[in-house]
Parts: sequence; C-alpha cells; structure tokens
Amino acid sequence: MNHILCGLAANPALPSELVDRLITVADDEIATELAARPDLSHAQALALAARAENTAVHLAYEGRLTSADIDPVAQPQAALALLDTGAGLPEWARRFATDPVIERREKLAACPGLPPDVTDTLAADSEITVVAELALWTTPDMAARLARHPHAEVRRAVAANVATPPAVLEMLLTGDGLPPARRCLVCDRERTPAAHTRPHQHQHPADDLPPGAFCTGSHESTVHDMWRQALSNPATPVRAAAGFAGHSSALLRWSLAARPDLPPEVGGRLADDPLPGTRADLAENPAVDATHLRALATDASPDVRRSLAHNPRVPLDLLTSLAGTTKIGATLLPRIAAATPAEVESLATSPDPAVRMLLAARRDLPPAIRDALAADTDAKVLKSIAPHPGLSEVRLRDMIDRHGVHVLAKVATNPDASPSLLEHVTRHDPPVQKAFREVARHRNATAPSLLACLTDRQARPMAAAHPSLPVPVIVELLGDAEERVAQAAAANPSLPPAVMLKLTP
Repeated sequence: MNHILCGLAANPALPSELVDRLITVADDEIATELAARPDLSHAQALALAARAENTAVHLAYEGRLTSADIDPVAQPQAALALLDTGAGLPEWARRFATDPVIERREKLAACPGLPPDVTDTLAADSEITVVAELALWTTPDMAARLARHPHAEVRRAVAANVATPPAVLEMLLTGDGLPPARRCLVCDRERTPAAHTRPHQHQHPADDLPPGAFCTGSHESTVHDMWRQALSNPATPVRAAAGFAGHSSALLRWSLAARPDLPPEVGGRLADDPLPGTRADLAENPAVDATHLRALATDASPDVRRSLAHNPRVPLDLLTSLAGTTKIGATLLPRIAAATPAEVESLATSPDPAVRMLLAARRDLPPAIRDALAADTDAKVLKSIAPHPGLSEVRLRDMIDRHGVHVLAKVATNPDASPSLLEHVTRHDPPVQKAFREVARHRNATAPSLLACLTDRQARPMAAAHPSLPVPVIVELLGDAEERVAQAAAANPSLPPAVMLKLTP
C-alpha cells in the first residue's frame, strides 16, 4: 500500500483531475478511500468500479451506481449489492436464483422485494443454507410456508424473522399444528445420530457447525436455538413466550428478559433467576415495574445494578441511591436525560458528587446550573461538565488551576475552548497525553498548540491532518518515518495543490 497516495485519495481538497489520476493507479486501499469521497463524479465512480469489484460493491451500496452501470455477468457481487438495495433488475434476480455459486444464491435470498417466482425457486433450493437465508428475510406468507419445511435449520431461521406471523411463531414454540422436522445440520452429516446422546462429550467435528451442536434424532440443539430465536423475536405472542420463564435452559430464560411486553409475573420470576445476565437484561427493561426494579437495586451483581441505572424508567430516587454504590461512569443515563426542570435543580444540589456527576453529563443544562457545576469542588463532577457548550474561558481555566491533570483532557474537548486555552493546555506541566490528542483534533487548535501536539506519539497523526498546521510542517511530515503521520499529512486539506500534483503519479 502506498500510504501517501491513500492520504491523497482521502484529501477533501484534492482537485478533480488528480482524482482521475489516482483512479488509474488505485489498488484496493486507495480505491476504498476514493470511493468514500463525497465529490466523486458519476464518471469517476464508473472508472473506479471497473478497477475492482469490491469497490463497485461499495459504490453500489452508496447509491453511486445504477443498474445501467453494472453488468451482472462481469460484476455479479455489485449486481447483488444493487438487488440488496432494491435498485437491481428482476431479470438479475432470476439469473442469480439458479447461479451455480452457492454464496450468490445465499446473498440473493437475503435481498428484499424479490419476484414471487424467484422466492419459489430459492425456497426449493437444494442447499439448506440458501433456504435458511430466505427464511430469515422473506415475507410473512413465505415465512409461514417455510415454517413447515422438513429441515430444522430453516425453521430456526423462520423463528428469527421479524416478519413471521405471530401465530406461526407461536406454533414454532409449541409445535402445535406443525409436522415434526425430519433433518438438521447435525444429522445431515452424521449417519449415526445416536452417537450424540451425550453431547457435552461428543462435540461434532464438522467445522461449520456451532460448538455444542448435537442431535439424537430430535434435532435438540437446533430446536433449542429455534426457541431462543422465537423468544427474542418481538413478533412472538407474549402468552407463548411467558411459558419459558421456568425452563431449565438458562439461555431461553435469558432470551425473555429483554422483551418489552414482559408481564409483571414473569418479570418477578426472572428477577430471582440464578443467571446474572438474565437479571441484568431484566434490570434494563422498561417493562419491569417499580417493585421489581427496587428489588434488583440490591442485587449482588454489579452488572445488574449497572444495567438498572440505564433503565429509562428507573425511579429517580433509586437511581441516585445507585450512583454512589455502582460504577456507572460519566455517561448520560436515559433517566437523567429525561429529568424535568425541577428534578434537574434537585440533582444539581445533591450532596452526593456521584449524582452531580451524572447530571453534569447533560449538554443542555440551564446556564446557572451549568456554571454552578463548573464551580464544583469534586474533580469527577468537573470532568463530566467540562465538555458542556457555553462555559466561559475563565471557568475552564479555573478548572485547570484547581484540578490540573485530572480535568485537562476533558477541558480540551469543550467545543468552545479558545485557541489560547488550547495552547495553555499543551503547556501544562506535567503534560497529559490524552489532552494532546484532544487538542490535535479540536477545530480551534492553532499552529502553536498543534506543534506541541506533534511531540506526542499518539497525537502526532491527528495534528498532521489538522488544516491549521503550518504548510511547511505539513510538507515536511510527508516524509515522516511513521506511515500514519505521513498519510495524515497527505490527507491534510491545507496541502498545496502543487505538492499534491508532484505526489500524484
């Protein structure tokens, strides 16, 4: 890979005639950068697509190519990409439905809006992987039809399809109204399925089967996964799903915990589940009532309590009690984001700095509350509020003066940080590596602060790409020993066109 040419290909200021030059010499990496250019003309897209099919696929998905631009014989993957976006031609679909390459039929089976005769052909395919892929994405009518397919793998895919009718999903869970499946991927490969009567000791040797796949004649592992897919499918009727709350399989119980239609009695049962993952998903579920949420707040697992904090319907008093005992981090929680003005005022005056830190993660606070939090004595609160827009330079400098390295990097992320403040950050003693990286990507960074960032190894590529870096320095960095830095310099929009011309073959 020519890292300089890759950088040029990504340079937003690269003249159109130099884009044409790069297209003629583009390898896969350069083509990838060129394909992402928003100023790429249709003629350039066509020329680029002709060089490599994987680039043509990318351009097709980006809407840069039409059906008139693609030959399905010469560029089958690009044609399939257009079919996947709904921009392909019906005759292409009919051609690929009988393509000898299995992977192409599989790709076609996942495409939307296929003609009925094509779906009929795919549903009768000799390769189960093709039929299963169709079952995963097809229409309600075809999903209902494929639910009766004799192969358990196809039924498993039907169970995962959100378009499958609720009544069909219920049948897949109960088995009522469906003939038993006759085959699965395990017994397709094994003449003596009885050899798998102890699956934990007889893992199937086939590489393309999932770990633990087994069959004693009833297709156990595939049926189990089919149930799991159906329980996770939001279209499955809750009355059918609820019966699995007491199932012996922990994975099936876990699949229930995140359902948005979970009845209170099922939520109560899962709140006592021995699997922490089940309880954690339940704790984050907005469907769970306040009584069970309060019970989960005392859970021994920190993951459960952390998930509870992310529940958008967690009572505010419960959330504030969690703040001091659970490692949540300076992230904006849904309940904090939805707090009313009165709740915001209450949170801002909480005696617990962990609570004030959670509030400080909002970026729409009233100026008075924002400024009060910026004057907080706790460094955790200041780190959380420092990126808030509207903070004055005086307040941001005061944070640095009081807490130094603890807040330096966060202050540098403030969108309103002035050039002088960013220079002040880069001169801080002792220096903070992360602060250099934040300054190097800041829109207000100027030459003095960027030159300081070049002294830090991790910030160096970011500084090399910044348009405010002096032009002589950018040109010098084209020869940097580290390829990432040289490539970033080549992508710098302040690079003079004359230099770009010299670099382009």
